[in-house]
Amino acid sequence: VKRGENEVDWTVGRDLWWDEAQAGVEAEHVAEAFPSEHPLFILYTSGTTGKPKGILHTTGGYLTQAAFTHKNVFDLHAETDVYNGATQVVYEGTPDAPHHGRWWEIIEKYKVSILYTAPTAIRSFMKLGREIPGKFDLTSIRLLGSVGEPINPEAWIWYHDIIGGGKAPIVDTWWQTETGAIMIAALPGVTTLKPGSAQVPIPGVVIDIVDDKGVSQGKNSGGLLVISEPWPAMLRGIWGDPARFQETYWEKFGDKYFAGDGARYDRDGDIWLLGRVDDVMNVSGHRLSTAEIESALVGNQIVAEAAVVGAADETTGQAVVAFVILKKSHADDQTPAEASAILRKHVADQIGAIARPSKVYIVEELPKTRSGKIMRRLLQDVAEGREIGDTTTLTDTGVLSIISAQVH
Repeated sequence: VKRGENEVDWTVGRDLWWDEAQAGVEAEHVAEAFPSEHPLFILYTSGTTGKPKGILHTTGGYLTQAAFTHKNVFDLHAETDVYNGATQVVYEGTPDAPHHGRWWEIIEKYKVSILYTAPTAIRSFMKLGREIPGKFDLTSIRLLGSVGEPINPEAWIWYHDIIGGGKAPIVDTWWQTETGAIMIAALPGVTTLKPGSAQVPIPGVVIDIVDDKGVSQGKNSGGLLVISEPWPAMLRGIWGDPARFQETYWEKFGDKYFAGDGARYDRDGDIWLLGRVDDVMNVSGHRLSTAEIESALVGNQIVAEAAVVGAADETTGQAVVAFVILKKSHADDQTPAEASAILRKHVADQIGAIARPSKVYIVEELPKTRSGKIMRRLLQDVAEGREIGDTTTLTDTGVLSIISAQVH
């Protein structure tokens, strides 16, 4: 698109100018019909652990389940809601430009009724303080959504009270690029909300939590999240790599889809996500969840955001290393060394001495994908002094250089 008039990396025979391609096209187009298993698109995802995978989705299943979950999870009223798929608001730039109230200004201006975002964004707004959203009229919001990673209870409550005015229900949605649609979420008006819990499978979706041998776990216990029955929007493969498709999702349990996430049932049978299984650390024989330690850190009043990784350690096998962003309102209250000491003690008090981070680095920002997920794998590279791996999906690769310089 000729927009910035800048030089582009042009390949003759492949690349086209948008204005030239558009010139010969009719104003109206009749949509083509396709068989349900006709490929719809290939969506590349890296998750947080490795080289991007091209996830193949097909037409009928993907569109059917995406429409079903959109309508039911978000209680969609297409004729009145201002949201993606009803009336969609698209804007250019980041949430904090040209000022920190950009999102809330947009919500006030266009009377946005449904807001769907990631815990990372919510914690970033928490860091800036409630005064900023407090300047705008957010009463048009009737439903809030969370996606991308487990939301800690503190962020849930802030989101609910400050952005939702204490009235808008929050749907904390668990799904993956691979699942094609939301698989676990509260249903507004149906489910009693529980801060921090993804809650229940969508009707028609069969979820289980199993141990390493595939044995189902009961209430008050945890394990590995699997999907036991097929679903319409499931991925049909990894583009060009059937062996990786088999190995990643089906090798561990054979007839069950392995999501790669840890999860647990609480005493009510509601589901709590614990993050990627790759993000479980083994410290002196104890299995510790990075999500649990991160939640403890963010529970401290001085912390806005935290990422925890396990770094190789000769004595304990792995050591807990934390990267923490302080709230702006507390950033000048203590030195980084003092903040580190406070937070190491806080984790030990909240979880136990075994979970106390060996190091806490106070940083300005964390490496994130464009969908807001923290790339813990890259932080582990930094913590262990390795060459930093694939940064293809990062929003800002410069963040890693700054953190790396600080650590080393």
